Amino acid sequence: MHLLVVEDDRDTREFIQNGLLQAGHTVDVAADGRSGLLLATTEQFDLVVLDRMLPQVDGLTVLRTLRASGNRVPVLLLSALGEVDQRVSGLRAGADDYLVKPFAFSELEARIEALARRSVPEGPVTVLKVGDLEMDLMARVVKRGGNEIELQPREFRLLEFLMRHAGQVVTRTMLLEHVWDYHFDPQTNVIDVHVSRLRAKIDRGFEQPLLHTVRGAGYRLAADAGAHGR
Repeated sequence: MHLLVVEDDRDTREFIQNGLLQAGHTVDVAADGRSGLLLATTEQFDLVVLDRMLPQVDGLTVLRTLRASGNRVPVLLLSALGEVDQRVSGLRAGADDYLVKPFAFSELEARIEALARRSVPEGPVTVLKVGDLEMDLMARVVKRGGNEIELQPREFRLLEFLMRHAGQVVTRTMLLEHVWDYHFDPQTNVIDVHVSRLRAKIDRGFEQPLLHTVRGAGYRLAADAGAHGR
């Protein structure tokens, strides 16, 4: 699984990270709530291990923000606060489980496995939808408003990535790594060119644009009117 660990105490963070890596998981880490929230909203994770008391943005605020944005990633909340009302407040904020510090790694691992079993989807996603834009992954057909849109293979891959991250800001680095398989910046305008072509195909002729440019950050595919930039 791809896991995110948000924990400000270095010893605890490394203890969890090393144990999960040895168990065969892929692990990203963050040392404060702000960077943890950024990772959780710009990358896809199977589960988040989230400390309750964090600098910059506390764990409950991170959790509430995730849930308010529609992000349903399973969250295991860690805390030294073990009173019943503290556990209840954490669960009501959107946590899927609550583990009190100090804890044995074996219990942490067992709880992660239990949450992973609960979150297994009923079947693979074969259709993506954003507003009136629809992508059939099996037939490799894209339609907007019922009208089919012809896309080149790279455009299809770009749109699929944007649709899987609908509502989130997708950075140039994310696109280079996941759509072009580059792990460096080639210093070209290849992304701008493809986004421009894709925008022309999915937005031209429609009153409401879906593909938005977020200045200084990247791109956002969303049907809501609150997207930033153009």
